[in-house]
Amino acid sequence: MAYSSGFSPHPRISYANAAPTSAASEAEYVELGLKEVCAPAKVRNALNEVLPHGFVVLDAADAVAESLGDLLQASDWVLKIAQTPTGVLTDVVAALLDQETFTVERMTKSGMRTFDVRSAVIHLEARDDETLVLRCLHQTPLVRPDDVVSALRKIDARVPSQALLTRVAQGPLRNGEIGDPLR
Repeated sequence: MAYSSGFSPHPRISYANAAPTSAASEAEYVELGLKEVCAPAKVRNALNEVLPHGFVVLDAADAVAESLGDLLQASDWVLKIAQTPTGVLTDVVAALLDQETFTVERMTKSGMRTFDVRSAVIHLEARDDETLVLRCLHQTPLVRPDDVVSALRKIDARVPSQALLTRVAQGPLRNGEIGDPLR
């Protein structure tokens, strides 16, 4: 590992577009600064030997010229929203997608902010009465999947405010599909 310089050196680790607190993820990326060139497989294996059970590095690659953060342009999410009355999710998804803009507010460390949820939604579908699949753009300000749930709840209060959020992919958006940011 390479360490930062200064009074309190720390490992050079940069998390790119980390999932929001309380969300699960199967698609997180991190950039590591190394003090010497190493084969990606060697780095992956060394990390997997010391990481806690259940925390697995699936792949590693040499850094590319473009910033990893710039390559992470979109995410796919599965949103589990239990105890929603039959047909409600299908109806609220259609209502949201019919809008050109749809804003929600969220408290941030800088105070209350307004987010245009609709502009970030590329695809939103109700798979059944408790499962949504979402593909969203990473834009500024960043619209999170819980913002989408808030928008749906704003349309119909029968949508529960709590959801289990799982990111299943993130990467560059190429021809409407999410690509591999490592290659």
